[in-house]
Amino acid sequence: MELWYTEKQTESYGITAKVKETYVNEQTDFQQLAMIETEEFGTMLVLDGMVMTTDKDEFVYHEMVAHPALNTHPNPEQVLVVGGGDGGVIREILKHPKVKRAVLVDIDGKVIEYSKKYLPNIASGLDDARVEVHVNDGFMHIHDHKNEYDVIMVDSTEPVGPAANLFTRGFYQGIYEALKEDGLFVAQTDNPWFKADLITSVNRDVKEVFPIVRVFWANVPTYPSGLWTFTMGSKKHDPLAVDETAIPERETKYYTPRLHKAAFVLPKFVEDLVK
Repeated sequence: MELWYTEKQTESYGITAKVKETYVNEQTDFQQLAMIETEEFGTMLVLDGMVMTTDKDEFVYHEMVAHPALNTHPNPEQVLVVGGGDGGVIREILKHPKVKRAVLVDIDGKVIEYSKKYLPNIASGLDDARVEVHVNDGFMHIHDHKNEYDVIMVDSTEPVGPAANLFTRGFYQGIYEALKEDGLFVAQTDNPWFKADLITSVNRDVKEVFPIVRVFWANVPTYPSGLWTFTMGSKKHDPLAVDETAIPERETKYYTPRLHKAAFVLPKFVEDLVK
């Protein structure tokens, strides 16, 4: 008998993958968590029925959360990741020698625990000496740490459950206050095929807080529609003003210096969402 996992991404559309083994399937204090082994994508982390990351395509998302922001800020010494308990964004941050301290704040310690066990290639940086890991509410952490970070990265689930507060104007204002005078932040902002209104509202809210706002995108096969957007809000530094020739080559699979500005060139229908 074949076993398949299906994520119902809308009321009438979803993706499915053949399952080899189920490692974890439990209700944590915050969400339903599953770790499954699939034939096509390897180990897959699923939260509340939504695919968060997989062995096969994780590098796209994690690289694009980390590198455009860290290559835009000239001296990103203090970096915060809100969410991201799998550790993928932290792993990418550690490729930047200017980073002196990387703080991870995830509300669900079980995500961190099981990622270390079942996704070791993704969680490989969580025990690094430059990394601080806190099991806490990211919203409150930002509220309690004013003027502390150079770069803040929001690696959240979709705006449901414990992540709902991470898509509000108040949260973006809190990020602004937690950043230093030339700080910037980046957040995943879902897909334009099924969540067009969300992208528009997030962009409007971030523009009310930050003087420089840019949207960029990448292809992540296991995320709804595959076309995924990210939003950067910055106090001073514009990612489009970065000298691509000065970006060092790093050990990446998706992001490159040539891709840095290209990722900010939006398809027309996405461009229209953020005018």
